[in-house]
Amino acid sequence: MHPPRFHAPAQGRSRLGAGLLLLAMLGGCGKPAAPELPGAASEPAGAVRQLVTHLGNNDLAAFARDALPPDMHAGLAQAWRDDRSRWPLSELPLDSQLQPALAALARPGAEQALGQAYDRQFAGQGVALRDAARSLALFGAQYLEQQGHYSAEERGHYTQVVAALGAWAVRAPLGDRKRAHAAIGQLTAAARATGLDAEDSLREAGMEESLRRLGPFLAATKAVIAGYGLDLDASLAELRTGLVQEDGDQASVRIQYALGSTEIDTVVSLTRRGGHWYLSDYLAQADALLAAAAAQAIAELPGLPEPPPAPEQDPPAPAR
Repeated sequence: MHPPRFHAPAQGRSRLGAGLLLLAMLGGCGKPAAPELPGAASEPAGAVRQLVTHLGNNDLAAFARDALPPDMHAGLAQAWRDDRSRWPLSELPLDSQLQPALAALARPGAEQALGQAYDRQFAGQGVALRDAARSLALFGAQYLEQQGHYSAEERGHYTQVVAALGAWAVRAPLGDRKRAHAAIGQLTAAARATGLDAEDSLREAGMEESLRRLGPFLAATKAVIAGYGLDLDASLAELRTGLVQEDGDQASVRIQYALGSTEIDTVVSLTRRGGHWYLSDYLAQADALLAAAAAQAIAELPGLPEPPPAPEQDPPAPAR
């Protein structure tokens, strides 16, 4: 009997932290390379760039290995096998929809079914899609303002991102039927190649192997997005980091990148553990996931057997 299916904590699902979600945030605009930021050669700034390099190479397994200390990585790999974690996928919004999306894309005949659905609902609907993009951008900004678990730094960053994505989506050719059908073909082929379309496939493959298989799917997704005007690989290559402050085992790193036609400027916090620098948000999320996995494992331990009932004793003989 399998343990209960994993469901990411609400905070993990809604967190748009650095990491894999960075890929959805970054878009190139083809500008000349900007000068390096002050402190670009520092260890904290280099740690951020190392993660970005892995994303640019579509190497999600390497990203996961360098994003956390080895003991935490090993603990989350075990929690993945036990269906108690899907980190680092849990850093994505709507992470619980990844496997169903892969299943839908890999299903036989998906190209035709999805193409027909697009033709019915979206083909040639450029104006309606632009209006929907504006509405989603406004909704996203309101959502960020209402979520109390975001820090001031996170809220400022994500508000910039949502506005920039909205501006891009308004200009993107989302109603182009030919482009959409080509994108569907790319994504369905990439989804089938992962072999992760069955319900238990992520658990059975394990964290390392799942992330390795998802690398080519990430590459295909980036290629599709590039076809709509967001060159994520260019943005990852041009992303700049610099040191804002380093105090003992705590540091702040500035990140600048282009998202469509918008320049994003944000600051992230890092913590040093075991002589290496890690994103503080990742450490906090991993700590929470490991604690929850341990608590669930304890709760599932079989209880101690109840002692057998005491044997019945004959009533004392009446006194004579």
